[in-house]
Amino acid sequence: MTDPEISPPATPSILVIEDEQGLAEEIRAALTIALCGVIVAVDFETGLAAARTRSASALVVDRMLHGHDGLALIETIRREGDTTPVLVISALSSVDDRIRGLKAGGDDYLVKPFALSELVARVEALLRRGETARGARLRVGALEVDLVERLVWRNGEAVELLPREFKLLAYFMRRPGQLVTREMLLEDVWNYKFQPQTNVVDVHIGNLRRKLDKGDGRRFIVSLRSVGFRLDADS
Repeated sequence: MTDPEISPPATPSILVIEDEQGLAEEIRAALTIALCGVIVAVDFETGLAAARTRSASALVVDRMLHGHDGLALIETIRREGDTTPVLVISALSSVDDRIRGLKAGGDDYLVKPFALSELVARVEALLRRGETARGARLRVGALEVDLVERLVWRNGEAVELLPREFKLLAYFMRRPGQLVTREMLLEDVWNYKFQPQTNVVDVHIGNLRRKLDKGDGRRFIVSLRSVGFRLDADS
């Protein structure tokens, strides 16, 4: 049986996306001494590819990356459902620029030049926030659920669910590979204190399957004849 995983990984690592190699190495050294392992990417494309692996606990992203705007990178990963905390660093210091950085999906904004000790302190604060958020996120196989923001991803692609469908999926995500009976669902998801003659469970599971399975032959929630259902933890 596979237990729900918590993401991102418990051992923190920081992805630094900075095209000024001297500064990137200074940031790497400061973060490595104070916190954890550091991965450095020196251009937009490499940084985006590294961010998409979701292996980092936090990102430090330079605003200007060899003709690219680092905010576009942040907007891209946010659209893909990545909620990894991001510190934006930039020489652009106006209030409008800071607001733009936060609206693009940045969690904090630090203006160049800065003291490395301040950057480390801000990354530490982002990691603390991430620790709190991780307790509200579950991952089983290709499925990921954010219980606070009520968001769902399948292989990194956002899945739109209705409130009852979300509650139903979250129930299964907490019990991967376990038998879940209709009676359990009626009592715990629908809050029925009796067992009515209804097909509401089957209807909602059918709707949830259509959104999760995407017609590609995969079946995340499997039926156990005359018994109930199970979330396939190996999907």
